[in-house]
Amino acid sequence: MSSVPQVPLSYEDLVAMLVELRERVDRLEAENAELKRRLGMNSSNSSKPPSSDGPGRPARQPGKGSGRRRGKQPGAPGWTLELVADPDEVIEHRPQRCGHPGCGAPLGDGREYGRQRRQVIELPERRSVVVEHQLVAVECGGCGQVSEPVAPGGVSGRVQYGVGVKAAVVYARAVQFLPFARAAALLGDLLGVRVSTGFVHQVVGEAARRLGPFVSRTAALLHVQQVLHADETPARVDGGFKYVHVACTPELTLFHVGGRSKADIDAGKVLPGFTGTLVRDGYAAYRHLADADHAWCGAHLIRDLRGVHESDPAGQQWAEVMAQTLLMAKKMTEQAVTAGRDALSADEISHIRACYAGALAYGRQQNPPDRDGKPSRAGTLVERFTAHRDMILRFTVDLAVPFTNNQAERDLRPVKLQQKISATWRTLQGLADFATLRSYLSTATKHGKDALDVLEQLFTTGPWLPEPAISS
Repeated sequence: MSSVPQVPLSYEDLVAMLVELRERVDRLEAENAELKRRLGMNSSNSSKPPSSDGPGRPARQPGKGSGRRRGKQPGAPGWTLELVADPDEVIEHRPQRCGHPGCGAPLGDGREYGRQRRQVIELPERRSVVVEHQLVAVECGGCGQVSEPVAPGGVSGRVQYGVGVKAAVVYARAVQFLPFARAAALLGDLLGVRVSTGFVHQVVGEAARRLGPFVSRTAALLHVQQVLHADETPARVDGGFKYVHVACTPELTLFHVGGRSKADIDAGKVLPGFTGTLVRDGYAAYRHLADADHAWCGAHLIRDLRGVHESDPAGQQWAEVMAQTLLMAKKMTEQAVTAGRDALSADEISHIRACYAGALAYGRQQNPPDRDGKPSRAGTLVERFTAHRDMILRFTVDLAVPFTNNQAERDLRPVKLQQKISATWRTLQGLADFATLRSYLSTATKHGKDALDVLEQLFTTGPWLPEPAISS
């Protein structure tokens, strides 16, 4: 075989090849770094929810822990069994003979020396209580007219379940998040009441339909709050996704279901025209709510900064500086609230803003745009902190505004719990009913109401309603 002669490359050709190879290496290194970043994303360094972390939770970073020991925290309320004043049954135990060796005398007439009370709390017998209503028709002796009594409320058929059973069904479904079949089985196993899964579906739907007055009242109350939290989370419905939206305060909760557009956000009838402060994450669809002041959740920002810093600790030191600035500001506001102050001083606010500006300048220095003028991912984060400074630092100028949007995230957590326990919703109406019931039960719990009590009230006189004079 004859060899093909090699054409010598010019200096210019070699330079061009080296430039091309350098560009390819840079591109591959950037792609590799991005892939590593995505693989390392979890709820601690991004906006991914904790439910997406999988079986292994992300390890705490050194020095990043809360500093609290495991278990019950100092000052947290405990739960101790106490003796009740009126037990259902009292069994007296008395010795029959003297226990002294060599005596053994009968103690029937002995004087009582002391008495200990010991109580055992037990579940009631597993049987239902059947109440029969007999409607007696009476014939008048004078005119012969037969008069019939009016049946009590809820006694509409020959045989039906009472409000206690209905309340227990909704409790199992909307508080304990049990699937319909398991909710039906629970009533049979613990209470001796045999119900069908169809009955569970029917009662849950009936309960949600009865909550119209509660939804209207709560939406009106939320609309006039000083500070409001808003968020949304995806929910699996019939093989697809919908979003559960929440508007809430420490006293009120209201969910609604839809997509993720501006119209879907407004469909809850709380946020359009809201003029208070809206605490939220960075989702752009909230920007159309121009009547409100906006506050960006600090926890989301800290996670974004951590994600950037972990991917390149040496080259993204600004992110650590910015995170420390936010945490410093958070501590200052908490100390001010604890001291009973209404606001930070002008010097304190000036110091926070100076540190914030310094972190931004450091971020621009470490993240210059590329040759085409496009910012990197970290550079985009720098621009976000630049453009939304007032929104991010809202909590420093209004101490009624919290640093995080944890209130909304906590209120949304039952959506994820229900999915973990009972998987997806079969229908959109089922998800909507769940959202309505959770609104009612969450708000009642915030007011110290017992869940079964307000559910029984729902099926008798109507829903419990929060009072209008609520302020955040």
